[in-house]
Amino acid sequence: MPTDLPNLLTLSRIAAIPLLVVLMFLRTPVGDILACAIFSAAAITDYFDGKIARERGSLTAFGRMLDPIADKLLVGAALMLLAGMDRLSPLGLLPAIVVLLREILVSGLREYLAGLRIGLPVTKLAKWKTGFQMGAIGTIVAGDSGASAIGLGVLPVSWLGEAGLWVAAALTLLTGWDYMTAGMRHAAAEDLSRGTGAREGGQIG
Repeated sequence: MPTDLPNLLTLSRIAAIPLLVVLMFLRTPVGDILACAIFSAAAITDYFDGKIARERGSLTAFGRMLDPIADKLLVGAALMLLAGMDRLSPLGLLPAIVVLLREILVSGLREYLAGLRIGLPVTKLAKWKTGFQMGAIGTIVAGDSGASAIGLGVLPVSWLGEAGLWVAAALTLLTGWDYMTAGMRHAAAEDLSRGTGAREGGQIG
């Protein structure tokens, strides 16, 4: 049910997006650090919703459908805000583009494979990718201004965040390739099956 705790945690990631937008639009050190806190809290729910659902045996179709959507909405909104507000350097835009394109690719593959009643399991490498990705984006959201608000202005926070985003982009390419090859194998198997069926149909007729 949508009101189960794991599903409520998943929905909270979507609910966090408007708060993230408002806080980042303030363009203040306090707003940036609060935006980082909101983003980080929302990202952490991605771990706990699945963990709680498995422990309680309450895995639902609603949760399986909404979980990846919530992740992509949160990440996409944050990256678009950072790019639109010039919070990413020109080099930082490159891994952001890679991350967004990979999310679109995987979404398309999941939709195609769902039509074949085939799931696309999340690999351990993909979980590492998500961890680096969320950590890097949260760090960039805080930025140097947010770091100054909590006495960490001496640290190159924005630079560290973009470095983490490059690591996430590299993992994104690896996991995206794994998913792409898996999708191509299933597509080839489907084409072969249809071709065999067509030949058998011709023989019967």
